[in-house]
Amino acid sequence: MSTTKTARIDKAGTKLTLPIAALAFVIALAVQFIGQAKIDVGIGAIIIFPMVWGLILGLLVSVQKFKPLGLDLQRVAAALVGVAVLLLVARLAFNIGPSLPTLLRAGPALLLQEVGHLLGTIVLALPLAVLLRMGKATVGATFSLDREPSFAMVSEKYGPDSDQYRGVLAMYVFGTLFGAVFITLLTSLVANWKIFDPLALAMGAGVGSGSMMAASAASIVAAYPADQEAILGMAAVSNLITTVLGVYVGIYIALPLADKFYKALTRKQTARETAAVTAGASVQRSAADVDREAAQAEENRLFRERVAESSAAMKLPLWLSLSVLTVLGIGTASVAAKGFSLTIVAGYAIMLALVLVSIVLAKLTRKISAIVFITTLGAYISSPWFFGAEPLNAAVKTVDFLSIATVMLTLAGLSLGKDIPLLKNIGWKIIPVGLVAITASFLLSTVIAEFALGLWH
Repeated sequence: MSTTKTARIDKAGTKLTLPIAALAFVIALAVQFIGQAKIDVGIGAIIIFPMVWGLILGLLVSVQKFKPLGLDLQRVAAALVGVAVLLLVARLAFNIGPSLPTLLRAGPALLLQEVGHLLGTIVLALPLAVLLRMGKATVGATFSLDREPSFAMVSEKYGPDSDQYRGVLAMYVFGTLFGAVFITLLTSLVANWKIFDPLALAMGAGVGSGSMMAASAASIVAAYPADQEAILGMAAVSNLITTVLGVYVGIYIALPLADKFYKALTRKQTARETAAVTAGASVQRSAADVDREAAQAEENRLFRERVAESSAAMKLPLWLSLSVLTVLGIGTASVAAKGFSLTIVAGYAIMLALVLVSIVLAKLTRKISAIVFITTLGAYISSPWFFGAEPLNAAVKTVDFLSIATVMLTLAGLSLGKDIPLLKNIGWKIIPVGLVAITASFLLSTVIAEFALGLWH
């Protein structure tokens, strides 16, 4: 893309930012007022948070035909998502800092169980996704269980308009709607085998999702009621470690590993397909076969053109993106807190400063991503070892973490209309992949924790 065209797109994007911001503001505030919904399904309950409502409503607005949301507007929404994830990570960092002493006191078993969460999804779920031909979305869907921080990691590496990002989104929606119910059944089954230490099961429950951890821990407690306090405490610390280490493990190990593994598997797949075509070249084909192959090739070409058109990135000035997101964020945070306060504004000011400093440092080093700086600096300045941690934590913690996720997923929903062909291509495939990812992550982590507990205790 030439410099002239880039400048023109940036200028157009700037003009379109206000309408998409206003639309996102209305939807985000509306769903925040609606709040969470609890749906009892007999074997458990599904809790739908405002951020999920925001994603659904944003998607409905994006795909409706009455007054179509233009492609450029959807691209602006996607560009804002790319910056929103930085604010999300900044808020997450202020959850990490105060818990650092707890992490240091954690034993080797708690640290080793993270290996199970890492390998479970990549070793088993990724090959299945490749087998089902999910394409590059495989990487985003299977490098972790894809909770909120995963959006930031994949968005920064591949962009918010990439297939990998759509894979994260697909797995996130699956985990949100079905994760807690499925892991409740899975954990209840495994816990009643009575072959694992309840503390090992509790460690396995810390998959990085608060709702899934709570559902899993409840099933373990039902099987081992006498150990309730120890199980709940261990599950909480395990989930915290998965969340904290997940950012670093995801950026430096899981995501690159998943990418390389995917390329290795698809290279073999491509070689097999080529060999099959070569072997069958001598077989006489009917005219119908030739016509069918030609039609398929043309359909594939048109599909690639639609993908290329929808994936054209829109760049916005950083000051504009952060300004819009701050207004949206303060609005949703105020609704979540049931009232506006200057402390919320101060909390956003601290997070904005953290994001800006981290972006500058990332540009200076050119090798360390902004997310790593945000996580590391944020964790330090919110930890007990930093002299100003108390007032910083007091301000930032008035900003509800999920309110930022509501803004981000509302914008993600508004950008999804252009991605429908690709999401349809994933379709039902995310269900078996998601079930395998959750099962493998929990079981492998539990087995490793069981071994580590026997080794060190």
